[in-house]
Amino acid sequence: MPGKLMGIDHGLKRIGLAVSDSSRLVARELAIIRRESRQRDFEQINRIASEEQVAGIIVGLPENEQPGKQAAMVRKWAERLAETTSLPIILWDEQLSSQDAQELARQKRRKPDEPIDDLAARVILQSYLDAARDGLAPELPRE
Repeated sequence: MPGKLMGIDHGLKRIGLAVSDSSRLVARELAIIRRESRQRDFEQINRIASEEQVAGIIVGLPENEQPGKQAAMVRKWAERLAETTSLPIILWDEQLSSQDAQELARQKRRKPDEPIDDLAARVILQSYLDAARDGLAPELPRE
């Protein structure tokens, strides 16, 4: 039976989380974590992953950013997250996730100043799910 996946939108102030259904067809926004410390952030992510019974994690990677500084930071952060969990982690291009998340926020009638990190995580995860279904993304183990 397929297992759920968690999507993560890594930010400097907040971390957006999303989760898929167990058949890995649809992503939904889940939570926004306000950054505290790496240890506390990872504890929260791992607790939520356990509660949601996820089988793997998809972390959005800003590939199209200026000379890769942000991408390098996310790669390093994902490596450190991997040290705290036995779940497999895939880095996935988050190109245009912010624009798509802003459109979702408008559709959901969120206030303009309300954070959309969870929606960005949903967009990243849905992009991965769609690509994996079409054979265009690396597969994560299914539980």
